[in-house]
Amino acid sequence: MNSNARTGSDLRLVAALAAIVVALAVVSLMSGAANLTPRQALAGLFNGQGAEGIIVREIRLPRTLLAVLIGATFGLAGAALQGLLRNPLAEPALFGAPQAASVGAAGMIAYGLAGATSFAVPLAGIAGALLSVGGLVAIAGRRASLTVTLLAGLAFASFAGAGTALILNLAPTPYAALEIAFWLLGSLEDRSFDHLMIAVPFFIASWILLGLNARSYRALTLGEDAAASLGVDLNRIRMMVVIGVALGVGAAVAVAGSIGFIGLVAPHLVRRWVGSDPARVCLPAALMGAALLTAADIAVRLIPANPNATSIELKLGVVTALIGVPFFLAMIFRERRLLEGSAS
Repeated sequence: MNSNARTGSDLRLVAALAAIVVALAVVSLMSGAANLTPRQALAGLFNGQGAEGIIVREIRLPRTLLAVLIGATFGLAGAALQGLLRNPLAEPALFGAPQAASVGAAGMIAYGLAGATSFAVPLAGIAGALLSVGGLVAIAGRRASLTVTLLAGLAFASFAGAGTALILNLAPTPYAALEIAFWLLGSLEDRSFDHLMIAVPFFIASWILLGLNARSYRALTLGEDAAASLGVDLNRIRMMVVIGVALGVGAAVAVAGSIGFIGLVAPHLVRRWVGSDPARVCLPAALMGAALLTAADIAVRLIPANPNATSIELKLGVVTALIGVPFFLAMIFRERRLLEGSAS
C-alpha cells in the first residue's frame, strides 16, 4: 500500500472513530436514572433550561467529558508505551504512576482531609504520580538502560501498592477504609467540572509529550541501535514518554480511581486497520480508548450493581477489568504460541 492510500485509510478510520465517540457521548448524556431522548439531551445541553438542563449540563456533561478524555489518555499512553518498549503487552501501570496516584488520593480520603469527590483529591493524586516519576528518573539516571528504567518502575509500583494497603490498614475509621476501597474500584459518578478543570491541563501536557514522539516510535521498531543511528535521542524519548504517561495517567487515576486495561486493549483493536506502525496507531488508539471508556461508563449506569437498589452503580474499574483480563490472557497465549512457533 502506497503512502497516499495509507493516509486515506488512516483518515477514514479516524473519522469513523471520531463519529463513534460523538455518538457515544450523546448516548452518555441520555443515560442514567432519568432517561432522556436524544432531543431532550441536546436541548438540555444547548439551552440549559429546566430539569433537563441541570441533569445534562451539571451532572452528565462533566462525566461524559471525563470518560472521553481519560479513555483517550489511556489509549494514547498504551500506544506510546508499546511503541517505546516494542512490547505488545506494555500498559500504563508499568511505571507505577497509577499506583502512586492512588496513594496520594487515598491518604487524603483516609484522614479526612478531603472527601472522595473533593477538588483536593486530584491534586494529591497528581502529586503522588509526579513524585513517582521524579523518583524513577533519579534512580534510573539519565543514561540508564531500558531494563533499569523498567525495574525502577516496577519497584515504585510495588512500593505504592504497599502504601495503599498500609493506608487501608491504618484508616482511622472503618467508614474511611470502605470509602477508599470503593474509590479504588474506579468510577466517574458524581464528578464535576472542578475535577475536569484540574485534570485537563495534565491531559493536554501528556498528549503533547506522547504525540510529539510518534515518529520516534516508528524508528524504534528497527531496534535501539538503528534508531540511534537515525538520530533518535533514546534517553530524551524515554524520559518524555515516562513523564507524559505519568502526567496523563496520574491525573486520570486521581479523578476516576483505578481503571485498567484500556491502554492495553485500545491499541490492539486499531492495529487490524493500521498495522503495526506505532506512528499510525497513536491517534486511532486515543479515539478507540475514548470510545471504550465512554461505552463502559454507559454500561455501568444501565446495569445496576444491586437489582433492589437501582441507584447503586457498578464500578467502572470492575467493568474494564472484566473486559480487559480475558483480552490480556488471550494476548499472552498468542504471544506464547508465536514464540513456540519461532523456536520450533
